[in-house]
Amino acid sequence: MTVIGLDDTDSRERGMCTTYVADAVARRLADSGASVERVLLIRCNPAVEHKTRGNAALAIHTDAAPDAALETASAVIDEAAETADDRTNPGLVVAPGAPDAVPEPVAAFARQAVQGHLTRETARERIDDAGFHARGWKNGRGVIGALAAVGAWSAFQEWTYEHITYRTPERWGTDRDVDFDSVFEAADAHYPTVWDTVDRASGEAVCVPRTPGPVLFGIRGDDATACRAVADRTESEPVDCARTFFTNQGTDGHLREGSVSTARDGYSYSLNGTVSSDPETRRGGHVFFQLRDDDETLQCAAFEPTKRFRDRVRSLREGDRLTVCGEVSDGTLKLEKFAVRKLNRTEYVTPTCAECERTMESAGRGQGYRCRDCGTTADGRVERTLDRDLTGGWYEVPPRARRHIAKPLVRGGFDAITHPES
Repeated sequence: MTVIGLDDTDSRERGMCTTYVADAVARRLADSGASVERVLLIRCNPAVEHKTRGNAALAIHTDAAPDAALETASAVIDEAAETADDRTNPGLVVAPGAPDAVPEPVAAFARQAVQGHLTRETARERIDDAGFHARGWKNGRGVIGALAAVGAWSAFQEWTYEHITYRTPERWGTDRDVDFDSVFEAADAHYPTVWDTVDRASGEAVCVPRTPGPVLFGIRGDDATACRAVADRTESEPVDCARTFFTNQGTDGHLREGSVSTARDGYSYSLNGTVSSDPETRRGGHVFFQLRDDDETLQCAAFEPTKRFRDRVRSLREGDRLTVCGEVSDGTLKLEKFAVRKLNRTEYVTPTCAECERTMESAGRGQGYRCRDCGTTADGRVERTLDRDLTGGWYEVPPRARRHIAKPLVRGGFDAITHPES
């Protein structure tokens, strides 16, 4: 067996898609008589600086000889990669041997690529130590993701699927012609096995990208056959080619365990803490609150694109115990989901006069409260029960705002009741 890893062939402005390049490599290998066992789509750390959109790296598992694999993949990258973009720096790694038999340092590199930060120098050291073949274009930054993709099959145990359809080349850059009614009908027929195909509340077909490039639509789910069935039921412009990828999407593989005091920019976390300020809606519709753990605080935010999720966040109150998940950037955790562990159901308020039912006024610093009309007094604020809109359990951003690698609640396996967004 031979494993081919590749990365960084696309462009934010010019389009292309590394999944398409990997599919082209796989098809060309098949045309030459080689067999392709599977193709992996690996989402690496979504917080890294030099990503394009979804920070995807690809791996192809084939019985082609290593030299032939290197030659074929190099030729496809030469033809297809958007190297005219200053930010596009493709990388290619070819590893002889079975994908589940890569050296442990390579598997560890893959795990770190999903949760951390790595350098080209470290990638080159691992490549040389393992005796792999590699090639880089321009500064060759893509070797980082390419090596991570090579190690992924050994590194990870949880896999989901995405069936991606591609447009005919003459249609690239034009508006996509997809019948949204058929998308919703197909998605409903296979939900929840197939997920994040549509956003039912907003009426969006989130499986259809808006960016330039070859992808027509992509169907994600827990079963490859169901993903293909949704694609088959979707009415659209002609499909040029299609492929089902094994992927780590929808697994929360990017989340690290941590604490409020140790959370750092550039990483994604699952953190426990207590809400220490009532949520505040700021300019642009973004919602912020402070999370405290011991004596440390961290700002958390639900940004405007998360839409109705912000209403869940606005329902939080000081004293609520939470688990929050998301990326930390500029000292703020960008919420992907949160779990209510314990709700604060009381608050302390200015007392009401028992005689006239008017709110008392302060009697002076340290002197409690009094009713000016009746003369009644109270020593201090009184406890009042809060009516809460929230219940315990997990809440998440809607499909329209979900990151590729974030785990939808509908997939299950969470440690409390869930409130999925479909």
